[in-house]
Amino acid sequence: MSNSKMFDYIIIGAGAAGLMLADAMGKDVFFSNKSILLLDKDPKNTNDRTWCFWEKGNGAFDPIVDRIWPKVFFGGKTHSKTYDIAPYSYKMIKGITFYKTYKERLQGYSNIVFEQEEVLRAEDHGTKVTVTTVDGTYSAKKVFNSIFDYKMITAQQKYPVLQQHFVGWYVKTENPIFRTDTATYMDFAIPQKGNTRFMYILPFSENEALVEYTLFSEKRLPLNAYETALQAYLKNNLGSGEYEITDVEKGSIPMTAYEFREHHTKNMRYIGTAGGWAKPSTGYTFLSTAKKIPRLLEYIKSGADLRKLRYRNKFWYYDLLLLDVLSHDNSIGQSVFETLFKNRSPQFIFKFLDEETNFFEDVRYMTSVKSGPFIKAIIRRLF
Repeated sequence: MSNSKMFDYIIIGAGAAGLMLADAMGKDVFFSNKSILLLDKDPKNTNDRTWCFWEKGNGAFDPIVDRIWPKVFFGGKTHSKTYDIAPYSYKMIKGITFYKTYKERLQGYSNIVFEQEEVLRAEDHGTKVTVTTVDGTYSAKKVFNSIFDYKMITAQQKYPVLQQHFVGWYVKTENPIFRTDTATYMDFAIPQKGNTRFMYILPFSENEALVEYTLFSEKRLPLNAYETALQAYLKNNLGSGEYEITDVEKGSIPMTAYEFREHHTKNMRYIGTAGGWAKPSTGYTFLSTAKKIPRLLEYIKSGADLRKLRYRNKFWYYDLLLLDVLSHDNSIGQSVFETLFKNRSPQFIFKFLDEETNFFEDVRYMTSVKSGPFIKAIIRRLF
C-alpha cells in the first residue's frame, strides 16, 4: 500500500452499516466517479451473527433472508400466548449470507476498493481525514466510521446506558421440542434475579434452533452464568433431553438514547451502532440502519457539515423514557413487557417500534402499561 493514498470517501467497518452504505454509493450515479475505500480488519467470511426483524409482506432483503416465521410467542408470568402476526412476519438473515452477497455486489463497482486492514485511528484535520491502519495511512475528504467502543457512551451521565447482552446456542435436541412456525420473541419463564431476563428462540426444525439467554441490564455476566441458564432452560423448561451444541453466538448491543453527536466532526460521521443507529429501546439495528442509509446518502451529496445531520424524532423521547425506567429499576422489565403484550397486539407493538404511529396511537401504546414508573421517570428527568 502506498502511504497516504487519497480517496473521496472512506468507510470504516464492513458490518451492516458499512456494507449498506458502500452498496448505496455504488448504485448511485452521483458517486460513479468518486473513489471509495472500505476497511475492515476481518475478511467477513464467517457467520459471526444473525440479524432479525419483523416486516410487512415482501421486503428488499427477501432474497437473502434465511428464515421466516409467521408467528411469535410471548411468555410471561401470568400471560403467555402464541400470536399470528400477519401481515407481519419475523425474518432472519445470517451474517455470512449478508456479507457474501454485499461483497459480491461491491466487486461490480469499479470505484470501490475493499482492504482487510485493522484501523488504529481516524483524525479530521479540517480539510481531510487521515485514517491510520496497522499497515499505513489513507486520506479522504469524508469518512464514515462504524467502530464502536462502550467508552463512547459510558463517559457521560446524562443518558442511561444499558446493554442487551446475550449468549446463544445453536442446538440439536434429542426430543422434538420446537415449533417450526413460531419464533419465541420473549420468554420470561426464568429467574429474573433483579434484572430483565428472557429467552429468545429461533427454530429451524423440531430438533434444531438458536436459543439465546438475553438480558437488558447495565453489566454483563460471567460466561458460566449464561451457560447455566441455557442448560436449565433446555432441560427443565423445554424438555430437550440430550442435546448437542453446534455453534455459539454471543454479543452485546448498547441500549441508550445518547446521540453520539460529540463524536462526529465536520468530515467524519459515525454510523451503525457507533452512530446510535440501534433502536435504543429494543436493540434492533438492521432495518433501522436500512432506513437511515438513504437519508445519509442524500445528505452526503449536499456536501454539508456531517455534524448537522440529525435523526432524532418523538420516538427518541419515548425510548429515553423506557430506558430511564429500566435503568432506575431493572427488575420491572418483565412486568412492563408482559402488560404491554397482554393489552396490545404484536402488530400494534411492531407499528410503534417501527416509528409509524401517530400521536393518538402513541398515547394508546403508552397507556397500555402501568404509568407510575414512567411518571416518576419524567419527574426525575425534568427536575
